[in-house]
Amino acid sequence: IETNTIAPSTGTTLTLGENGDTVTLGTGATQSGFGGTNTPAFEAYLSANQSISNDTFAKVNFNTETYDTDNTYDNSSNYRFTPAVVGKYLINTGVRFDSGTSANLEIARLALYKNGSHFYEAQFHNQNNAPRRQYLVLNVSVDVTSTSDYFEIYAYLQASSTTSGLIISGKGSGGDSYAYFNAFKILT
Repeated sequence: IETNTIAPSTGTTLTLGENGDTVTLGTGATQSGFGGTNTPAFEAYLSANQSISNDTFAKVNFNTETYDTDNTYDNSSNYRFTPAVVGKYLINTGVRFDSGTSANLEIARLALYKNGSHFYEAQFHNQNNAPRRQYLVLNVSVDVTSTSDYFEIYAYLQASSTTSGLIISGKGSGGDSYAYFNAFKILT
């Protein structure tokens, strides 16, 4: 069948297939409307350790891109995701905090900022027998309502002393990434 429009003969619902069926688009065809493609999308990571000050929020400088479908992530100056397409997005980030060899980690916070303001946060608190390292992950769905909306990741670390060894861990010796930031569109 070749046609430009398929519409329901009655009502407002059109069903393609039945339970268990797979609907496949032809080669080179694209989907639009509800959902659509999952772009813009990007993934970036921190290529080396980043030092941070005790008891202060610092922007995480995810400086190496794995991919960036629409050139929407700035990995060289602002370290921010500006989707430029209105819709709903899934944003994911993970960071390993290290308080150095002489200090215990008391509080670690990982925050998503939207348009320069605190938006979502994951936290770790431990006052007794605190570890030197902690890994936090934050996964949230967000509403992008303006083409100028942007998102950044900030980290906060409070250690038992104001040691200068406070870091966000970058690449490990085996090449594993300890700090990442990615996002993709899930709905239009």
